[in-house]
Amino acid sequence: MSQPASHIRATETWIETPTLTIEAAGTTFAYRRLGPAQGVPVVLLNHWVANLDDIDPRIVDGLARDRPVYALDYRGVGKSGGDAPTTIAAMAEDIVAVIASLGLGTIDLIGVSLGGFVAQQITLTRPDLVRKLVLAGTGPAGGTGIARVGAVAWPLMIKGLLTLKDPKTYLFFTSTANGRQAAKAFLLRLKARKIDRDAPITPTVFLRQLKAITAWGRQPAQDLGSIAKPVLVANGDRDIMVPSENSADMARRIPGAELVLYPDAGHGGIFQYHEDFVQRVRAFLAA
Repeated sequence: MSQPASHIRATETWIETPTLTIEAAGTTFAYRRLGPAQGVPVVLLNHWVANLDDIDPRIVDGLARDRPVYALDYRGVGKSGGDAPTTIAAMAEDIVAVIASLGLGTIDLIGVSLGGFVAQQITLTRPDLVRKLVLAGTGPAGGTGIARVGAVAWPLMIKGLLTLKDPKTYLFFTSTANGRQAAKAFLLRLKARKIDRDAPITPTVFLRQLKAITAWGRQPAQDLGSIAKPVLVANGDRDIMVPSENSADMARRIPGAELVLYPDAGHGGIFQYHEDFVQRVRAFLAA
């Protein structure tokens, strides 16, 4: 059952905040909320094959210093009910319904990878909901290489199995010493929560989300020039999953968008440079 914002304790952190549920769009959605009651709410939309425990605690804790932050499981993911949608449009409709059920008005929206696709769709179809937009490690509809995410990911996932390492080591980070160190630190942060962990991702969710991603990569380009919102675009400069050129492309096409590309960083650039990312986002949202 959803709980009011007043239950949040000032000392609570991301690894301590409880998992809540709310009814929306005919099913139950799992979410976590952190931060004070005041301020424009921040809604975080996660990446492919990710539940609430795949969100970097350092990023949420940093953003929640001065505003409420909500992180959501998509339909069919983690402890959310239903079947995972196979289109970005359907995922966006779900998130809009959850935002309404939570009683949120205008929000600041942060989308990471797959979440960035969903965030763009929401901003284009429901611009009244979004005040500011952050797009991280993501790309536009029809963007370069997005339809090939599966082809890129499969060999590296197999490599992870063969080397007994989390595939995100290879998918999200570079093979340099800096990249490997950042991967190790990030994966340790994800394991910090010991109780009330989210339900694991199933193979069905993996495949259904991949179908949605592939379709997004093949669909016609959208009119990003119509986004009349402040936008911050962030990525690593060596993203192999959603090629970094997509970030530059979005920044060119969205009027006034700000672009940051982190050096020697891949798809997980915002996790590798989490301190800088939090600082930039807080300043961007406060301006």
